[in-house]
Amino acid sequence: MEKLKESSFSVIPIIILVVLLNLTIAPIPSWNLILFLISAFVIIMGITLFNLGVDMSLIPIGKHIGSGLVKTRKLPLIIILTFLIGAFITMAEPDLIVLAGQINGVPDTVIILSVSLGVSLALVGAFLRILFQVPLSFILISCYMLAFILSFFTGRDFISIAWESGSVTTGPIMVPFVMALGLGLASVRADKTSEEDNFGLISLCLIGPIITVLILGMFFNPSGGSTMTVPELQSVSGIALLYIRNLPEYMKQVAIALAPMIITFAIFQVVKLRLKLKDILKISVGTIYTYAGLVLFLISVNVGFSPVGYQLGSVLYENNSGMILILVGMATGYFVVAAEPAVFVLKRQVEEVTSGAISAKAMGIGLSIGVAVSVGLAMLRVITGLSLLYFIIPGYVFALLLTFVVPHLFTSIAFDSGAVASGPLAATFMLPLAIGASEAGGGNIYTDAFGIVALVALTPVITIQIFGLAYSIKSKLAKKAMVVPESEDTIVELDYSASEQEDEEPAESTTVKAEARSDTGRKDTAPDTGMDNAVPRG
Repeated sequence: MEKLKESSFSVIPIIILVVLLNLTIAPIPSWNLILFLISAFVIIMGITLFNLGVDMSLIPIGKHIGSGLVKTRKLPLIIILTFLIGAFITMAEPDLIVLAGQINGVPDTVIILSVSLGVSLALVGAFLRILFQVPLSFILISCYMLAFILSFFTGRDFISIAWESGSVTTGPIMVPFVMALGLGLASVRADKTSEEDNFGLISLCLIGPIITVLILGMFFNPSGGSTMTVPELQSVSGIALLYIRNLPEYMKQVAIALAPMIITFAIFQVVKLRLKLKDILKISVGTIYTYAGLVLFLISVNVGFSPVGYQLGSVLYENNSGMILILVGMATGYFVVAAEPAVFVLKRQVEEVTSGAISAKAMGIGLSIGVAVSVGLAMLRVITGLSLLYFIIPGYVFALLLTFVVPHLFTSIAFDSGAVASGPLAATFMLPLAIGASEAGGGNIYTDAFGIVALVALTPVITIQIFGLAYSIKSKLAKKAMVVPESEDTIVELDYSASEQEDEEPAESTTVKAEARSDTGRKDTAPDTGMDNAVPRG
């Protein structure tokens, strides 16, 4: 029920927005709206089963494989297997499958393999960073500088696709699995920084695919327009037939995507792990949930959710001004991020790290406003045709400069947060919305529409680092404001000279003199106590 609640909160804002737009400024055919509502319901069920399966199977698999790798204590073997695991987990990412299907002229397999290569290299680099304690900011600056340089040499139509691929790849399978794998790998060093090292893994898995796809763009060029088609429907039976006809394809697709990861775990279980039967059964049931959830998610996205988003973007552009398109985009970005379950986790995380100095509420508002601005800028690109580099390069340069003045933990969390904000709805609804608007305006979808998810992933990086900078300034001011409270110091001086003469004059009383000094420098002498033999022999 908790997973159902989370997935419902993610999708319901989009449902409300689409219904309101349909009733006001962007009417679409009634049966297409019904298709959208049915698809939204199936998506909710798919995400629910998928998230449940991730908790039961993928996260435990990641932890067990990570710890099993470390226990081998063979660095070459760890590197090779980490590379393969990165490739396997990327191939199963549903958002990447959706993105690859939206690009004409380049085989889906080529895009998925190039992205998988980028993730694999990034994951190996992340492990070596943990092992040798290389600062994350140094690696990020080097990688982003390389990406900026490659952006000027790759194909013009491939720039936005490349920057989009990184944000899309770090989706609902990649993030939890890599975080769990990182926990196992970080156990190789059980010092005080090993927990912090768990942050930053996702940020490297985001920039890795960007670099490899930019290189791919030097050899391939997308062609034609969008691959999306809007079905013509006249009845509920037509919708059911649409689902039934596409079901076998997605069942096969998901099985192929999940198979390498399951086989890898099975080999580890036989050779190294040897988990109890109870754990194996739990992971097996979780894998079934994951499979069923992925099938429902992909079929509903491709059959109804994305095509109707594409149609809505087209109608919205044709019937209204560009400003309305920008405002609708901003509203979509604001409410989608506000309802994203992973954002709730991120907000609590930052609140705990700062001991309440940055509240979850303030962080939530900041993220929502940031993503709203991102989607608004993306819609501005759809209208004007501005290059994505005009926004990406200044944005990331600013974010990288902030790494020199922001606490390291905030830098790691910030660059990871881009993956959190760009959840499954960004690639499955907001990108089709932008593609539909771009085609309606006669634009080039590869230069104008693609890149919306990359912008969504950028703003949380800046937002959280600004919060981190504010936290750092607050902490410094609080330290300066700390004043030691004024108090009177009492100094008691004891005269033990009488004790030295005690053997000779035992009957004589000992005199204890006490002097109290106040902060004003006044000196008061206390009277004799009159206690005989009060001082012990020493």
